[in-house]
This record gives sequence, C-alpha cells and structure tokens, in this order.
Amino acid sequence: MKILIADDDQQILRALRILLTARGYEVIVASTGAEALSRAVEQHPDLVMLDLGMPELNGIEVIEGLRGWSAVPILVVSGRTDSADKVDALDAGADDYVTKPFAADELLARIRALTRRQPAAADQPLVTFGDITVDLAAHLVTRLTGDDIATVRLTPTEWNILEVLVRNPRRLVTRQTLLTEVWGPQYTNDTGYLRLYLAQLRKKLEPVPSRPRHLLTEPGMGYRFVPDPD
Repeated sequence: MKILIADDDQQILRALRILLTARGYEVIVASTGAEALSRAVEQHPDLVMLDLGMPELNGIEVIEGLRGWSAVPILVVSGRTDSADKVDALDAGADDYVTKPFAADELLARIRALTRRQPAAADQPLVTFGDITVDLAAHLVTRLTGDDIATVRLTPTEWNILEVLVRNPRRLVTRQTLLTEVWGPQYTNDTGYLRLYLAQLRKKLEPVPSRPRHLLTEPGMGYRFVPDPD
C-alpha cells in the first residue's frame, strides 16, 4: 500500500517514513503543496497524509485539488489545534484529522481505519463509453471494432487529462483543476494547452470529433466527461 506524506518539516517526513516503512507501507514524500499534487497524479497513492501549513499551496488547497479528481482517503496531520482549522479541512474533503504531536499507535490505527473504508480497486475501475474502454489500473485505452480490440495510443499528457475526466463522470472539471493536476499550479492560465489536447483526445476517442458526445466543453468553465446512458 502506497502512502503519500506531504509536510515541509524534514524531521517529520523522516520520522514518518521510518515508522511507516517499518510497517510495510511504501512511502512517497513531498515537501510543498504543489509537489504533493504532482506526486499524487504520478503515483496514485492509497492514502494521503498532509500538513496544513506548507509552501506554494497550503493543505486546504491540496485537499481541494485532490478532491477535484480523486476519492483517495486524506488524513490531515497538523500542529493546528483550533477547531476552525479542523472544520475547514474536513469541509474541504479531508477524511480525518490528527493533531501533532501524535502517538504512533493512534496514527497507525487511523490509517488502518481509513484504508479499510475503501472498497477494493474502487479507485481503478474500467470505464467504457461508445466503443472505447479505459483501464485505469493498466493505463490502457482500447477500441472495440467488430470482433477486434485495438490499442488506442495516447501521449502521457493525453492520458493524464483523460484520467482526471473519467474519474469524475458527469461532473464539471474546471480548467484550473485540469491545468494544476496535469501541468502544475504555475500553468493555471495556459488554457491553450487544454484546447489543443482535448482536440487530440476527441480525434482519437470520439465517433465524430467535431460533434463530441463524451468529452464536452463547458464554455468559460471547463470540461465534462459524459459516459453512455445506463
């Protein structure tokens, strides 16, 4: 099981890495909020632990960024004890909150409780629309043509955009969310990237690219993935 730990305190990162590695967890670390989002997109952890006071993007912004495309359990581990901070974190989408300093046994129990709540492979489904199947676990896109199944080759960037969209069926994904998750927070104004890559995805995946049925543009806001009707 992979755990992403995001904290700008190197001593905390080192201590948590030792503690969790000794318990058999695979640990990924990040020391800024932007790095945490980038690692989450690249590594798809099974749990995210994060501090609220980080540079570049604070913990609340990281939670909101994650919740734009993922249901991964989020455990806040913070020195902030004010109830308002806890409420803000939980309202943003965190699943639990532990205050520093913490007991190792309590932290491990919280981790076990959060990961037990997750259905097996819930974050890595097969998504099918039209003649296309997206295998999120295998990072594979295929097209069914008659009795033949062919692989649809996507660039890494095309895959990252598609993955964010299909993990949020029928939900609006803002341009800012896509740009942050795929390229990083410094690219939130570069909407030309999205238009280019969405056009390429439609050419590869839509029956009629000029009249998209599944990868829709919401003018002035973002994009929406619409699967086939049930």
